[in-house]
Amino acid sequence: MGRELWEAFPVFAEAFDAVLDAVGLPLWEVVWGGDAGRLSRTEFTQPALFAVEVALFRLVESWGVRPDFLAGHSIGEIAAAHVSGVLSLADAAKLVVARGRLMQALPAGGAMVAVQASEDEVRPLLSDGVGVAAVNGPSAVVVSGLEAEVLRVQEHFEAEGRKTTRLRVSHAFHSPLMEPMLDDFRAVTAKLQYSEPVIPIVSTLTGKPVAQGELADPEYWVRHVREPVRFADALRELAARGTTTYLEIGPDAVLTGMGHQTVPDAEFVPMQRRGRAEARRSPQPSHWPTAGASPSTGGSSSPTPAATASTCPPTPSSGARTGWPRPRART
Repeated sequence: MGRELWEAFPVFAEAFDAVLDAVGLPLWEVVWGGDAGRLSRTEFTQPALFAVEVALFRLVESWGVRPDFLAGHSIGEIAAAHVSGVLSLADAAKLVVARGRLMQALPAGGAMVAVQASEDEVRPLLSDGVGVAAVNGPSAVVVSGLEAEVLRVQEHFEAEGRKTTRLRVSHAFHSPLMEPMLDDFRAVTAKLQYSEPVIPIVSTLTGKPVAQGELADPEYWVRHVREPVRFADALRELAARGTTTYLEIGPDAVLTGMGHQTVPDAEFVPMQRRGRAEARRSPQPSHWPTAGASPSTGGSSSPTPAATASTCPPTPSSGARTGWPRPRART
């Protein structure tokens, strides 16, 4: 994950190295060492994804692309907060590392299931042991929590002929099972320094543009661990503000498929697709679709999409254009 990009693009390599230095974990060995077991441990997965997302953003930024908005799915929102100036790299690294470490320390178990249903259909089936982890589309919800309770919800929708997918995860993220870590995590968030974003962010915690001071509240990031990811709501908000092009910044194209369900007429451009060469020739950024004018940009006609950085539960994704400009040889 990221190795071909590191070898091909010096900008990516510099940003990636800086993140790995900041997190202070043996991520080189984990990410490129071929040990899938270690990489699947959330204490390593989250910093690794953060590193790839930040480095990809810096690469896109070096091409002259300036997004009108940022949004991030789960750990991706921390990457968005960092590149928009809310958190320094040092503080963002502290947040990501503590988040992964405290989650990893929780007892293993629980379950997460993606169901073909709306949030309104899922809500009556929830209990103290299971909650909504993500609302990814009009009929795409992830439930998370105690295994027996989650499987009960899954069986309900399967009996109705709905599609369900149990996710391969180590813990039940964004669920009641996260609550034992929240006090320790709150102590970490309280020690960080926050600033206002220089690129507008649409929150996937609330589904709305962040208000002044909202991301500077340590409690926001505590809620961010426990409460649902409202990706579909964030996309609707972006669309309402005139955004028509979305650049997915991450190691796969998962959000692209989910995004089409909410804003089917929009253009989604994933920077990567799992299983394909990372550094390959593709249309230059100047050939990407032009984003719709938003109130905050005054009708810009340049290719300035909303950028989405993410890690999220795997769901089927539809096709979209992908690729890279021709890589430069490193010297």
